[in-house]
Amino acid sequence: MISRDVEPRLLRGFVAAAEELHFTRAATRLFIAQQALSRDIRRLEQALGAALFVRTTRAVELTADGERLLPLARRVLAAQEELTAAFTAPRALLVDLNTDGPSTGRRVLERARELAPGQELMARFESGLTHAAAEIAAGRLDVSFGYVQGLPPGLRARLAHRPVRYEPLAVLLPEGHALSGLEAVPLDALAGETVYAGAGNPRTLEWTGLARELFAGRGIALAPPAPVAVGKEEFGRVMAKTRNPVLVTVDFLDMPGCVKRPLTDPVPLSPLSMVWRKGLGHPGLDALNEAAAGLAAERGWLDVPPGSWRPALTRGPADG
Repeated sequence: MISRDVEPRLLRGFVAAAEELHFTRAATRLFIAQQALSRDIRRLEQALGAALFVRTTRAVELTADGERLLPLARRVLAAQEELTAAFTAPRALLVDLNTDGPSTGRRVLERARELAPGQELMARFESGLTHAAAEIAAGRLDVSFGYVQGLPPGLRARLAHRPVRYEPLAVLLPEGHALSGLEAVPLDALAGETVYAGAGNPRTLEWTGLARELFAGRGIALAPPAPVAVGKEEFGRVMAKTRNPVLVTVDFLDMPGCVKRPLTDPVPLSPLSMVWRKGLGHPGLDALNEAAAGLAAERGWLDVPPGSWRPALTRGPADG
């Protein structure tokens, strides 16, 4: 006989295991021991009278009953989170801005703070949506910004997102570089150059993927991995060593020993979205969504200039 009382903790463990398809990773995500997670899964299977996983030495897979339970369990947990939020004071919302400097995300955060002064919106700087999105899915971060279409499909499926801006791209050049005297750098002028775009940094895989697509067929090489520099001084020191141009957005902070130039002919655009965990309910998130929508409308952030370039995953049928 099926038990009518299934504890949310058991469902939470099931969802984590179903999404990770790896009991050790799921237990780590939940901050519990693997043995405790396995015990909870067995209790849930006993309560439902159904096997939910097929486990071998090499793989974990959902059974048909497990596939049927997954969307139901997600809805139950989302409803529980909504109920809890309705009767408790909202906690601080952790918002990743990628970098501690000027950015679209910072503008959205500042507007949201004006709209909801009673909410605590705490900035974080995770540097890279690939890393931040995994932290969001695991519940250790709430919101981030970046090129969401560049994330792995399995991770992207666990997130909600709102398009915020098509950010024009620029190139950061070391002082004295042959192109540094230009007001703007045509993409064709980078032919023969080796441009750094985070290759080898596991936190920024989506950015490297966008750069690889932009450079393809233009004679622009993707720079090999370099030490990940934190802070202006370290960034400037590494750049002085490599002398490679760096692909950035037009809002990227000014760096010592470098000049920033917008890219043109065509103007390349990086699609920036606000990203959060599916089912998250928080008044601070409501304020962020309102702020993002308002700023995008006021500043034309989602307008696409004629002849500009976007990654293929964000082009419509008319873009070709």
